[in-house]
Amino acid sequence: MSDDEVRPATRHLNILTATDGQAYIPAHDVVLLLRAVADSFRNLADDTDCDLRTAAAVIDLEADNLDCRAISQTRR
Repeated sequence: MSDDEVRPATRHLNILTATDGQAYIPAHDVVLLLRAVADSFRNLADDTDCDLRTAAAVIDLEADNLDCRAISQTRR
């Protein structure tokens, strides 16, 4: 993996399938995800090269990753 390659943090979250076929993430994993987002914001708070738009773009990428994984999980 190169230094420029980004690996989504959400790749480690458990995605489960309910009896109705819907994908879901256990509450514990959601808490960990939210804490990671908060930690990232704290790390970026003093970075003059980063703004909320940059942080939002990263969150969008993570959401896209989760969405794709959920679709894949429910098609099995």
